[in-house]
Amino acid sequence: MRRSRIIGVGHYVPPKVVTNDDLSKVMDTSDAWIRERTGIEKRHFVEKGVGTADLAYEATKRLLQKSGKSLQDIDFIILATLSPDYFFPGSGVLLQQKLGINSIGALDIRAQCTGFIYGLSVADSMIRAGQYNRILLVGSEVHSTGLDLTTRGRDVAVLFGDGAGAVLIEAKETEGEEGILSTHLHADGRYAQELWVEKPGSIVPLSPEDLEEGRHFPRMNGREVFKHAVTKFISVIDEALTTNRKRKEEIDLLVVHQANLRISEAVREYLKLPPEKVYNNIQRYGNTTAASIPLALSEAVEEGKLKKGNLVCLAAFGSGFTWGSALVRW
Repeated sequence: MRRSRIIGVGHYVPPKVVTNDDLSKVMDTSDAWIRERTGIEKRHFVEKGVGTADLAYEATKRLLQKSGKSLQDIDFIILATLSPDYFFPGSGVLLQQKLGINSIGALDIRAQCTGFIYGLSVADSMIRAGQYNRILLVGSEVHSTGLDLTTRGRDVAVLFGDGAGAVLIEAKETEGEEGILSTHLHADGRYAQELWVEKPGSIVPLSPEDLEEGRHFPRMNGREVFKHAVTKFISVIDEALTTNRKRKEEIDLLVVHQANLRISEAVREYLKLPPEKVYNNIQRYGNTTAASIPLALSEAVEEGKLKKGNLVCLAAFGSGFTWGSALVRW
């Protein structure tokens, strides 16, 4: 059977650290308020002039260094982001240009917090179909330049950070259980406006009044998002386990999109997993959207918490609403 497996990981965060106390100097908030509601202690922000493709490039460099692979091993690029460098072209081709590997395909995915899972599913399908042998999948985000860093925007602004994570996915012929076992994707556009950036867009141009009202900043119905996130995380994880005839206790490591530590804890308690089987790094990075899962995978490998043969469950939920999961034999 032709399967796809992750053979390399890497991540990068910009060096600038922004603590909760730093945010309290520019908005009415506090370290205690942010920690209690989100679990976040700090996050990383880019310096002026650094974009999404720059972070993706750094994560990819680290992936190649650690995996022993070269640029010539990459057949296709998938980049997941909600914060592209420009409206167009997509950041995937900008990453390709920075890497210097011209002519191969580059695909951008805009599934927001679920972007990495969507990208993993696309890469898995392409490899299983025999179209490509090695695919670079990167989640990369620069949120800091698009946040309302005032008291008006604090409910959203305190959540997000900048960063990138990358994985290299390779084809392998195997008779056993190895690699990406299954992926599961869902969406419900009825809730699109519960977490969104309204403008600018193609429906109505951005006006001076819009800028004054802050309609170009992200807005979120926090209560609605939290409620749906917990239920959708649980259902899509159950879907992955059922599809592969696995039990909850067989999971060696659960890596969920790092949206809120309270959400991760609620999911862990439902699955009755011990804390050491759930990887969280939102405390250090905040919500890095499409980058959060590959960033966590890279750190988990570095820390020895993710090893060959482990059964890993990945799950994400975010704007759209979109949600998805993947079960992987590492």
